[in-house]
Amino acid sequence: MQHNPEWNPIPFQTVVLKLHSRCNLRCDYCYVYTMADQGWRYRPRAMGRDTLDWVAVRIAEHAAAHSLAGIGVVLHGGEPLLAGAEVISYAVNAIRAAVDRDKRVTVDVQTNGLLLDERFLELFARLDVRVGLSLDGDRDAQDRHRRRPGGRGSYAAVAAAAERLARYPGLFSGFLSVVDLRSDPVRVYESLLRFAPPAIDFLLPHGNWSAPPPGRAVTCGKAPYGEWLATVFDCWYGAREKQTSVRLFEEIMNGLLGGCSAAEQIGTSPVATIVIETDGGMQWSDMVTAAYVGAGATGRNIHTDPFDTVLLAPQIASRQLGIQALSARCRECPVVRVCGGGLYEHRYRAGNGFDNPSVYCPDLYHLITHVRARMAADLARHHLGAA
Repeated sequence: MQHNPEWNPIPFQTVVLKLHSRCNLRCDYCYVYTMADQGWRYRPRAMGRDTLDWVAVRIAEHAAAHSLAGIGVVLHGGEPLLAGAEVISYAVNAIRAAVDRDKRVTVDVQTNGLLLDERFLELFARLDVRVGLSLDGDRDAQDRHRRRPGGRGSYAAVAAAAERLARYPGLFSGFLSVVDLRSDPVRVYESLLRFAPPAIDFLLPHGNWSAPPPGRAVTCGKAPYGEWLATVFDCWYGAREKQTSVRLFEEIMNGLLGGCSAAEQIGTSPVATIVIETDGGMQWSDMVTAAYVGAGATGRNIHTDPFDTVLLAPQIASRQLGIQALSARCRECPVVRVCGGGLYEHRYRAGNGFDNPSVYCPDLYHLITHVRARMAADLARHHLGAA
């Protein structure tokens, strides 16, 4: 990575709160429970009130110190709803009470939906908390990976939660959906559209060069995930009317038109997120724990340390320096400003750390060039039609 001695860190814009460190599903691809770092085993199950009070203090002092207009908070886990309505309400109210009134605090919760009943929905409506659901597609796609501890599938419960959520206008933020090559891409996309989501985030399964994701042979130049996503793109892009927002596609299009990405998985915009574990420990990323034990640790805790003590960490710099932080191979790539090296966590290889392209490099290249070709063809037709 090329170092810029004049680099000034971007203050944290998003705080991810791990309200509960356990889950009521056993998803076989989960980066928290099935991959390298098993630190969740040694942390408290739920974030206590003393820790939440310190979270509120640290968010407030960070927002004030950097004159932020607002800050985002994501309630996460594990499964955050396991913390219970009282803890969630306390957390949201404590943070908003601590932050200056002229600064907006937006709160989102990401849930697997199993516990998302009317009581929680009414709570989130009162607290102005937007709700994201994790759903991988139709019953087959969902139940292949996202099973309960006893082995039963979760589709029926999550589908019912999505239908309940639809009765609360403005509360639903969208779906997180993990790509599975065994699932038909069109069927997955259409099954998600059934619930009229405002947005869909398609996520690539976590993996890296030392532990490749399913179907992604590191010695093969093929692009199975890129082809899968390109098929969905064609359905989404070719629809007569916009059916939903697909953030990955929109960020690629934005990048191709010269804009800056707002998504961590694509582009070169600085990542300004910090993760707080149930014991108050600060991590610069929770997803990076898929690579090796302690990968996300900063050695700092909100009980004793302000957020600024983490801002100058080299890991933060590596996610904020843009193209300068990428491997030499990435910097030479013609789509680097759009791709941005992909998700940081997917670049890891034992022996040289994260100084590599994404393990999904062929897939990202295929998808980006496919999107570019579709856009270029449409622009050419428009130009000819206007001539």
